Amino acid sequence: MSEFITYLKDVFQEFGAIKTRKMFGGYGIYRDGLMFGLVADDVLYLKVDAQSEPLFEAEGMSPFMYDKGGKMVKMSYYTAPEVIYDEPSEARHWGQIAFDAAVRAKSE
Repeated sequence: MSEFITYLKDVFQEFGAIKTRKMFGGYGIYRDGLMFGLVADDVLYLKVDAQSEPLFEAEGMSPFMYDKGGKMVKMSYYTAPEVIYDEPSEARHWGQIAFDAAVRAKSE
């Protein structure tokens, strides 16, 4: 497990206990069995949906994209705001936004 993944457990301490699972060369970040984040190349991305995506865009965050056969594919995850690493209340706030998006996606 990378140091960054271990560090994320401290970052999200106010948000609640998180679990991580290695996947596709990165990690999935889970709370209560729902994936609300992913880590690729030591960059944290948080789950978005139509309701929360504008919040991330307003902060200047960018989507997670990957190359699929020469075509870039955008996933429903955006980079996490830097403020979460310094302010536990911000980590709780943005974690909850991402978790809520995961809950909504599960119910669809």
